[in-house]
Amino acid sequence: MVDITHKSPTLRKAIAQAIVQVSSQHTIDAVLNKKVPKGDVFEMAKVAGLFAAKRTSDMIPDCHPLPIEYTAISYKVEGLSIFVFAEIHTIYKTGVEVEAMHAASVVALTMYDMLKPIDKGISIEQIKLLEKRGGKSDFGKQIKEGLQAAVIVCSDKISNGAGEDKAGKAIIEKLKKYQVNIYEYSIIPDEFDQIQDKAKTYSEKGIDLIIFTGGTGLSPRDVTPEALKPLVERTIPGIEEAIRNYGQQRMPMAMLSRSVAGQIGQSLVLALPGSTRGAAESMDAIFPAALHIFKVMEGSRHE
Repeated sequence: MVDITHKSPTLRKAIAQAIVQVSSQHTIDAVLNKKVPKGDVFEMAKVAGLFAAKRTSDMIPDCHPLPIEYTAISYKVEGLSIFVFAEIHTIYKTGVEVEAMHAASVVALTMYDMLKPIDKGISIEQIKLLEKRGGKSDFGKQIKEGLQAAVIVCSDKISNGAGEDKAGKAIIEKLKKYQVNIYEYSIIPDEFDQIQDKAKTYSEKGIDLIIFTGGTGLSPRDVTPEALKPLVERTIPGIEEAIRNYGQQRMPMAMLSRSVAGQIGQSLVLALPGSTRGAAESMDAIFPAALHIFKVMEGSRHE
C-alpha cells in the first residue's frame, strides 16, 4: 500500500453511483411494491452496501483499512433505470472514493441477484464517482497564485562549511509542490542579530513566506524563537500547535521543539526545526492549509 503516514486526518466524503437497468416495467413495479420473491430489494441491497463499504480494504489490495463513520445508500427510479447512490464519510488520512464505488457496485450486484429470477435482461451500468471532497486537493484550491518565499537555514555548523544543509532544501521541495516561488535561499549562523535582520529585510520587501529552519531547540545557541518573537506582530498559535501535535505523533521528542508562527506586516513567518525530518514533517503538518492565510488577508484588504 502507498505510505500515508505523512498525511493528517481530515474530513473526507465521497458519493458514487451505479445504475441497474431492467427490461420491463413489471420488474420496476415488483421492486416498488415489494413483490420480488427473494424479498425487499431496496432494503436487502442497502444492507449489502453497508457491509461492502466496511470491507473494501479486504477486497481491494491497495485500499487502506479506515474508519467508516457514515454510510448512506439511496435510490432513484427513472423509467427502467434504478439509480444507486452510496455516500461515505470518514475523518482519516486518505479518501473514501473507492469505498463509495465498492458499496454502490455491491448494492447493484445484490439487486441483480435478487431480480434475475424475474428479469433476464438486467444490466449494471455507469459505476462511477460523482463527488469527492476533503484532503489536500481541496485545500490546494484555496492557494493564492504567485506567492514568494525566503528560506533561511540557521546553523553555525552549516554556515562555516562543516555540514550540508538538507532541511532547507526539503522545505524548498515542499514549497515547489504548491507553486510557491523561492525568492531567496540563504544560510546564516545562529546569531540573534542576523536572524532579526533577515526577518526585517524580507518582510519589508513584502515576501509572503519567511521560513527559518534551525535554532528552535534548547541548546545555548538555539535563539531563533527569541530573535523572532519581538518582531512578530500577531502570533498564530494554531499553526504552532499543529506542528507540535503532528510531530509528537511521530517522535516523542517533538514536544521539545519551539516552533514559531506569526505575521510581520503581510508576511507569514515560520520557525521550524533544523533536522531534515523535523522540517519536512512540519511542512506536511501545516501545508497547504497554512497558505489560506494569504487568501484571507487579500480579502480583508478588499473590504
